Amino acid sequence: MKMDIQSVKDIVSEEEWALRKNLAAAYNAAALLRMTDHIYTHFSARVPGTEDEFLINPYGLMFDEITASSLVKINGDGEVLLDMTGLGINHAGFIIHGAIHRHRQDAHCVMHTHTAAGIGVSAQEHGLLMISQHAMRFHDGLAYHDYHGSVLDAFEQPLLLESLGDKHAMILRNHGLLACGRDVPDAFDTLYYLERACQAQIAAMAGGAKLIVPPEDVQRRTAAQFARPNRVSRFKHWPPILRMVERANPACFT
Repeated sequence: MKMDIQSVKDIVSEEEWALRKNLAAAYNAAALLRMTDHIYTHFSARVPGTEDEFLINPYGLMFDEITASSLVKINGDGEVLLDMTGLGINHAGFIIHGAIHRHRQDAHCVMHTHTAAGIGVSAQEHGLLMISQHAMRFHDGLAYHDYHGSVLDAFEQPLLLESLGDKHAMILRNHGLLACGRDVPDAFDTLYYLERACQAQIAAMAGGAKLIVPPEDVQRRTAAQFARPNRVSRFKHWPPILRMVERANPACFT
């Protein structure tokens, strides 16, 4: 049964509405790309013009059910400020996302997934191997966080922050992947290519053949190529994603 959710377009700022549409599109794109885990895992984004308010998914909707108006607005203490669904939020999502938003002012968007490939690599002792162009993008730019159980308690927040440091991508051991960025397109781009790097690694290792690992200098050069500020793909990748989502589920923008 489809939920009848009242639009919030006329009760939020234009900036927040634009953010809501982008974040809802990211959820729906993740569903189309099979990067979901039922009603679990979260994408969040800081509300423009605020210090401690951010948007996150309601606890009980699949990613392809998320719309701009169904996103829940909460503050830095996890208090619900606006929730048209009445579903509230998953506390584990607040523990992870709330900590990063509160302490990393550059992390306007945070995304976390439990994909098969991401969990698979997170359980491998060596972590992400520099065996693909996708992986080399993260050379010296990837953090790791050890597993302490389901993230339900605040004691893990400082541990998460210490593990993440100033990086924008992290593998949570035995758990999944995390990416953050200056906006929704930036975070989604990071998460997507980290996921693809993990998929490539699982596929390559499954073949059983000896792996080719490019030299360290090649790895560094490849990472620098991805990091250059004028890289055109930084700005070109998001509009096609929006078009893909609109074709599949135009209601997500309402």
